[in-house]
Amino acid sequence: MGLTTYTEKASWGVWHTDAALLPSSYVDSVRNVGGIPVLLPAGDTDVLSAVDALILTGGADVEPHRYGQQPQDKTVTRPERDAFEFALVRAALDRGMPVLGVCRGMQVLNVALGGSLTQHLPDRVGHSEHQPSPGVYGPTHVTLADGSRVAGILGAQTKCQCYHHQAVEELGDGLRAVGWAADGTIEAVELPGADFVVGVQWHPEQDTQEVRLFAALVAACR
Repeated sequence: MGLTTYTEKASWGVWHTDAALLPSSYVDSVRNVGGIPVLLPAGDTDVLSAVDALILTGGADVEPHRYGQQPQDKTVTRPERDAFEFALVRAALDRGMPVLGVCRGMQVLNVALGGSLTQHLPDRVGHSEHQPSPGVYGPTHVTLADGSRVAGILGAQTKCQCYHHQAVEELGDGLRAVGWAADGTIEAVELPGADFVVGVQWHPEQDTQEVRLFAALVAACR
């Protein structure tokens, strides 16, 4: 399973330098369901030949110019990461590879297919429950569409951990919204007709007891 990483300043031991990093909770989630995690630093899409599935992980905001908007003050981007991940997701879709987008990853999937984002969700919904404060996840109840792949995995409702201040606004071509928070925010999407192309706005890797999404991704590879 290929997991996208981010280049950020990081510290360990006596070092403080750029690193390609990823929270270990993603790695553990893949291992816990029998998958082999492969960390993908920014580079060439040829890395997909080494993996059976792609997990687009969370992180910074997508560059708004990619969906025809100007950046707002609360939007924080990593354009170099966008360049790699947008090329990567298009290549994965062309190959018919199973794809799971997590938080930012769902937004990358949506924008790559021509959709757009709400840049600062509290301005639209009037609260900050999806991202209560820096480093604090917001418990969110999500209702899932009957007959959807995600509902088939998780049931009609799921409680999850959210950390996002942006959200899907206009859906990308072919994507279907299949999960919603109580305030109407789209929390899950999927691509009908594909073997497994799913995006969730929450962070499933934060709940070590809830492995069903990752297990379904592994099953799709088989």
